[in-house]
Amino acid sequence: MSDAHYEKLTELDRSFLIYEGPTSPMHVGSVQIHDAGPLRAADGAIDIERLVEHTASRLHLLPRYRQRVERAPLDAHPIWVDDASFNLRYHLRHTRLPKPGDARTLKRSAARILEQPLDLAKPLWELWLIEGLEGDRVALVSKVHHCMVDGISGVDLMTRLMTPEPTEKTEPPSVWRPRRAPSALEYAAGELARRAAAPLRAAGALRRLAFDEDGARSELQSRVRAVARVASSGMRGATPAPFNQPIGPHRRFDWLAMSLDEMDRVRERLGGTVNDVVLAVVAGAMSRWLRKSRQTDVDELDFKVMTPVSVRMAGERGKLGNRVTAWLVPLPLGERDRRRRYQRVREATERLKQRREALGGETITRLIEWLGPAPISLAARLLRESSPFNMVVTNVPGPRTPFYLLGSRMLEAYPLVPLLGTLGLGIALLSYERTLSWGVVADRDLVPDLHDLVIDIEDEFGKLREIAERG
Repeated sequence: MSDAHYEKLTELDRSFLIYEGPTSPMHVGSVQIHDAGPLRAADGAIDIERLVEHTASRLHLLPRYRQRVERAPLDAHPIWVDDASFNLRYHLRHTRLPKPGDARTLKRSAARILEQPLDLAKPLWELWLIEGLEGDRVALVSKVHHCMVDGISGVDLMTRLMTPEPTEKTEPPSVWRPRRAPSALEYAAGELARRAAAPLRAAGALRRLAFDEDGARSELQSRVRAVARVASSGMRGATPAPFNQPIGPHRRFDWLAMSLDEMDRVRERLGGTVNDVVLAVVAGAMSRWLRKSRQTDVDELDFKVMTPVSVRMAGERGKLGNRVTAWLVPLPLGERDRRRRYQRVREATERLKQRREALGGETITRLIEWLGPAPISLAARLLRESSPFNMVVTNVPGPRTPFYLLGSRMLEAYPLVPLLGTLGLGIALLSYERTLSWGVVADRDLVPDLHDLVIDIEDEFGKLREIAERG
């Protein structure tokens, strides 16, 4: 039996390698803030060796962390193979903040770390420990390439490195023996076997359609209509905002935290979902910021955000890769009345649900898997010039209970979404315990006043909360 091993990247995972460029590193990231005390050695210094040992003991739960991408023989399709020269210390980095070690200093340091691309010839992740944060805290800056994870699996990775209970003990690492990459003959045999099964799957699908098993015909009609709506919406595009210009390589990263309990109270009083609250807050903050800081006539903007929607089934939790589709949500920036603005956002998301818009995106993703990389390469070229939406707003559910790194409790966690093309601004949200954390990233030169937008986001939620409280 051959000891060769490989896994093919899906076309969706592969797309993030295609999107990678000199100004658009395609990793997702986060800044986690922890208690420093439990990580200190007897002399009071942060014990980096314990972190190395702990990470080594968890790598059997993170197999992709010891794999790299290489081109397959014959067809050059990217595949995951074990990295025989894997060196954990390359991926674990250590630095220190200059004084005063406050939040502003951390944000600047994190942005510099996060703007640097990963080495595509090595396993596609880094973890930076940053000392010197005020309040006897440390920060962990995580970078994982988007071809490895979507938001849900990214949270799974984060929690696998930690534990739900504080622990001082580190288990000895398991023995790991890298498997070799396939030869051209072995790869050809594997691909022939995989492709031989394709006609059987196609025949099964045709049989279900012919006999209308499980409502197959109705499902096909729904998918066709959903694809048509997605294509129509994408072709209409969006009105470029001032920050929708070709991005450079440098970033600003800022954040804020909100109470999930307060978000829930707003949702309960105004109806809808937490995502509706988030999008209404984004709409209000963007409207105010663009009018004030960019003298933009928001009444003339057809402003759309791309909101990823997970299609990951319950049984797929813990599996890596991307299992997402997306909504294109119009935001009414020209609506000045906050209550009406919220209702318009709620109506837009409800309409997308009723029309099963996510089904169209999922169907397009399946078609891309069949058609290969050509559509993605075309999309990448188009996105570098323009985009059918103005920005990404992604909201990822995280753990509702505390997590610990060697007894050090994670206090806060702020996510980062990558930028590309003309998308000079993006927002990612992550829930942790009873907090909703906002990570706001922007091109450094296009958005020099990013913190003003963060202040507007916080202020907009406060005003929406007041409206909800009045009933």
